[in-house]
Amino acid sequence: MKRFFCSLSRSTAITMLLSLSCAVFADQSAVLSAVQKALPQYEVESAKLHEGAGLYVVVLKNGPTLHVTQDGKYFVAGDLYRIDNTTLENETEKAKLAKIETLPESQMIVYKAKDEKAHITVFTDVDCGYCRMLHKEVPKLNEAGVTVRYLAYPRAGIGSEAYTKMVSIWCSADPKEWLTQAKLGAEIPENKCVNPVADQYKLGNEVGVRGTPSIVLGNGEFLPGYLPAAELVKHLGL
Repeated sequence: MKRFFCSLSRSTAITMLLSLSCAVFADQSAVLSAVQKALPQYEVESAKLHEGAGLYVVVLKNGPTLHVTQDGKYFVAGDLYRIDNTTLENETEKAKLAKIETLPESQMIVYKAKDEKAHITVFTDVDCGYCRMLHKEVPKLNEAGVTVRYLAYPRAGIGSEAYTKMVSIWCSADPKEWLTQAKLGAEIPENKCVNPVADQYKLGNEVGVRGTPSIVLGNGEFLPGYLPAAELVKHLGL
């Protein structure tokens, strides 16, 4: 484990930098301590100083995002918005959606475009009518250079019939084929394995999925609901 020490230096510039680092680490320690004492039921996933707002953004695992004062004495639970002239940007939502781009495609069911120009990530449910409509247009999207990446979002929740179907698909020998068959109404042979379905469902809830399909573009833009392939391609600027 690396250990970091704060000490004086002959160089004034270095001393100032070290002092600033000590202060930041001290503030973060105070914030983490305060949050863990006040909310022991949650595990802290990350804590980072938002320089613009002067608050620590503390993400709780399976919990809310907190914005905490640097002394750890006050916090607000909810989204942080940035005022940009006449528009508002939800920075909390933007950061959550960015998590999707860090997921490995090996955990998704991916329909690759031969000449990929863009990709979309879709939270889907096998029993959703609009999801089935979108899936029928995957070949058109692929032809236009759009790779379609699926994440599981069984709307009825973990343990539901749709959840069991999606686990069976993700655990099958050919998930792409069985996902297509499921969206055509076929019965899915039950399969079990270590799978990401529950985690993807939780991630969907975290980023604001309220129905399916929910489409996330590569730039983090969130599109709730079905869009025809032609409109999606146009929206992507292709």
